[in-house]
Amino acid sequence: MSIQKLQQSTSSRLKIADLKARTHRIMANEEGMSTVEYAMGSLAAAALAAVLYAVINGGGVVDAIEAIITDALTSTP
Repeated sequence: MSIQKLQQSTSSRLKIADLKARTHRIMANEEGMSTVEYAMGSLAAAALAAVLYAVINGGGVVDAIEAIITDALTSTP
């Protein structure tokens, strides 16, 4: 094999290796969320909001807050 053909062969291999590396970087990029992940995150946030709403509007929380405020206002230093 001549030196010129060997250089071309080595150059071709390097180009192919570089192309494979760039393709791998592009395919392995997982920035952001996919549609399913976005939907599941939105659903979880909505469920958490519903639970917090139910807890805050429950009688126990309102009574506890009123008791704390009443106790703070009626206490003498």
